[in-house]
Amino acid sequence: MNYQVDMNLKEPRVGVICGVDEAGRGPLFGDVVAAAVILDAKHPISGLGDSKKLTEKTRERLYDQIFQHAISVGVGRASVEEIDEINILQASMLAMKRAVENLQVTPDLALIDGNRCPILNCASEAIIKGDAKEVTIGAASIIAKVTRDREMLEWHTLYPYYGLDKHKGYPTQAHMRALQEYGVSPQHRRSFAPVRRLIGN
Repeated sequence: MNYQVDMNLKEPRVGVICGVDEAGRGPLFGDVVAAAVILDAKHPISGLGDSKKLTEKTRERLYDQIFQHAISVGVGRASVEEIDEINILQASMLAMKRAVENLQVTPDLALIDGNRCPILNCASEAIIKGDAKEVTIGAASIIAKVTRDREMLEWHTLYPYYGLDKHKGYPTQAHMRALQEYGVSPQHRRSFAPVRRLIGN
């Protein structure tokens, strides 16, 4: 199944606006996770921005504040199996679509981090480096990253020898050495080249 995308659909920014971002396109392990956030203008949250530039402690604090003060937060994901079936780009689009659909309030406009948008039941606008430009996207990036990082810590208890608590599934040298020593787990993305080479496909 192929999920098409709309490129840079521009709409006036009126009505209910949500920010959308994903975490986990680059790792070799685990789901790709997306979040959609509708912030409440009556409860501004200071410090929102690109989650990758924030410390873990700051992300955790902002994560709690977003859930406390936002009008609605939706989280979506695409599984390892879906990533391998439809590729990581399409899986990321699918995760973002699911995140928006999981909002309790239907937005009029979705601001998407990146250069393309998933097909949604509302207007959408793609913003390159949007997590640093739009606070709603910054909020979504924090929710997506903290959610996925916490899941990596849970997976670490089942697969401690991969070091997921440190690299969160990214293809570090330590991760690659562990893959060579212990083999590929059911949660590794077999369509990704470093894993595919190890299993001989």
